[in-house]
Amino acid sequence: MIEVMIVDDNPIVRMALRGYLASAEDVTVVGEAPDGRTAVATARRVRPDVTLLDHRMPIADGLSVVSQLAECSRVLVLTSDDADELIAGMLRGGARGYLVHGEFEPAELLRAVRAVAAGQGWLSPRSASVTISVLREQAAREQEGADRAEDLRARREGFGLTRREQDVMALLSAGHSNAAIARRLLLTEKTVKNHLAHIFAKLQASNRTEAVVRWTARQGSA
Repeated sequence: MIEVMIVDDNPIVRMALRGYLASAEDVTVVGEAPDGRTAVATARRVRPDVTLLDHRMPIADGLSVVSQLAECSRVLVLTSDDADELIAGMLRGGARGYLVHGEFEPAELLRAVRAVAAGQGWLSPRSASVTISVLREQAAREQEGADRAEDLRARREGFGLTRREQDVMALLSAGHSNAAIARRLLLTEKTVKNHLAHIFAKLQASNRTEAVVRWTARQGSA
């Protein structure tokens, strides 16, 4: 049995939805709420399989509570609003589905409830196109982050430091002495001094302070 909670400030809409759901033998309504705040409290108490969530409601609207509801129920947004920003916000908040009033039949609602209860998604044509845009934006952000990381790596390696020299430089930048660097990297102090000589040459630095300044400045410019 799929347990459903209905969240809508309009009692007529809630009654209509109850009627639609009552026609299915595998669906039962276990709770209702006229606003977002009551919805969260009710969902945490009854733990419905699916929550039908409206957006425009008093006290707390759907968008402001969708992430909280998604923690204890699978959310199927059911509203008259189809603005791109709202659809994207609901999906980012954890909604599994999005339907617009007037654009679906009772049979589709039941199919959507069953799909969402099973962990699948169910989107209206409009929300599906927005989902594609959201995914593209997310991919672009992830690629941008990867590009920045690669740029930082390239800038650091622009000095030509080996991996071991970078380890030494990191500890030097943190204020460690040659002896401390040797202990941390399991090297002799002579080896550390040799690494520092190579580092100073590559960074075109004449002393430890200048080397640290050049190294950290290169990092900060990333």
